[in-house]
Amino acid sequence: MINKKPTFEKVNPSFGSSLLIKQHSERVNNKFASWHFHPELELVYVNKGKGKRHIGNHLSYFNNSQLILIGSNLPHNGFTDRLTVNGSETIVQFKPNFLGNDFIDIPEMTAITALFDKAKKGILFKPEAKRKVGYKIERLIEYEGLKRILKFLEVLNYLATTDEYTLLNANGFAFEAEPQDSAKIDIIFKHINKNFHRHISLDEIADKVSMTVPAFCRYFKKSTGKTFTKLVNEYRVVHATKLLNESQMSIADICYECGFNNFSHFNKQFNEITGKSASQYRKEIKLIIQES
Repeated sequence: MINKKPTFEKVNPSFGSSLLIKQHSERVNNKFASWHFHPELELVYVNKGKGKRHIGNHLSYFNNSQLILIGSNLPHNGFTDRLTVNGSETIVQFKPNFLGNDFIDIPEMTAITALFDKAKKGILFKPEAKRKVGYKIERLIEYEGLKRILKFLEVLNYLATTDEYTLLNANGFAFEAEPQDSAKIDIIFKHINKNFHRHISLDEIADKVSMTVPAFCRYFKKSTGKTFTKLVNEYRVVHATKLLNESQMSIADICYECGFNNFSHFNKQFNEITGKSASQYRKEIKLIIQES
């Protein structure tokens, strides 16, 4: 049964703390992860894990590790499909003014304030940044009180001054969701995630949210900045990158496994979305020495 409740997520730090830190080392099943948002920023460090990223309009697959900062009210799905041996995921959620409105406005906080603003588009930090602060983020859970805040400020200061990052929604627009829109989009994304391996007609998906096809097309384009067909193709290509990473399947088999019924169309879409061919992508993956 589909949950149609608005997917606003309320974040509750423990008593006496302005940060909420969660850490786990078990596999996380995001099959039913909701498309959600919250006013708090979210810093996510995955050490030795694999999964799909869906943040704002951005869709991609990560392999081994990731460090991302998600801005206030930027919609996103859960991240880790699974953690590998000795893997862990650490999440820090905090309000932009977690130190108070006066403190956030002091000159020394200018770079961090700018970081929070950039995070509205979603920030993916590169391997060098992960090496510098990943272990510091993991250790935050060991501290309490003022020491935790000071250690966290060290992390934020580094992230605010490094140029080792990319903006996930730099070329699109990062939309901020309304609760009622988030609920509809969540239904749509869950249906795509479950059925992208087959043809999904506009009649079928429009019916899921009780809309006519023309009304659905207008709504979807306005809400996501993309046509429905484009988003489904992105889901398929992201799944293809996952299979190219993790399986020994032939590229032709991957094409059909991901829901494309035409090999040349698959190649064209893969190239448009990733900037390279599937065979080139697989060759590059083989050359990459994964971080230990």
